[in-house]
Amino acid sequence: MFWELIATVFAGIGGAGIALLIRKLSKQTAPKWLVPVFAGLSMIGIQIQSEYSWYDHQAGLLPSGVVVVKTVQEEAPWRPWSYVFPQTMRFIAADVTNSSVNKIDPNLVHVNLYFFERRQTAKLVPQVIDCQQKARAHFPDSAQNAKATWYSLDNNDPLLAAICSPMS
Repeated sequence: MFWELIATVFAGIGGAGIALLIRKLSKQTAPKWLVPVFAGLSMIGIQIQSEYSWYDHQAGLLPSGVVVVKTVQEEAPWRPWSYVFPQTMRFIAADVTNSSVNKIDPNLVHVNLYFFERRQTAKLVPQVIDCQQKARAHFPDSAQNAKATWYSLDNNDPLLAAICSPMS
C-alpha cells in the first residue's frame, strides 16, 4: 500500500507537470485551474488502474498448482464506474498440488484454501472436501473441535472440480 501511495503522489506531480507544460506552450493563456484538475485526474486514474489490475497481478503471482476457485466482484457508490465495470475485490484459491487424500476414507480430501482481499493479507483456511457427498467442512484444529459442520456444494462448484476431478 505504501508503494501505491507513492505512485499516486507521483501521478499527481506528473499530471500537474503536464498542465504546467500546456500553460507554458500556450504562453500562459490556458487557465490556471488546469494544474490541480490534471493532478487530481491523474491521481484518480492511477487509483482506478490499480484497483482493476490488482486481481490479475495477484492471480499471476500464485504458484503453479494453486488454482483460483472463486472471485467476488463488487460495485460501490463511491466508485460509480464499478457499476459498469465491476471490480474483483476478493478471490479464493485452492492449493490443489499439496492437497491430500484421507487414507481411511478416500472420498475425503484435505486442502488449503487461501482467501485474498484487496488491501488485506491473505488468510489460510484448511478445509476437508467430501467428494462423494459434495460438501466441505473446516479442518478440525484440535480433538475438542473434531465435530465438523458440513456445508453442501453445488455439483458444478469450481472447488469440487479442482479437488475431486484429479481423483476420478
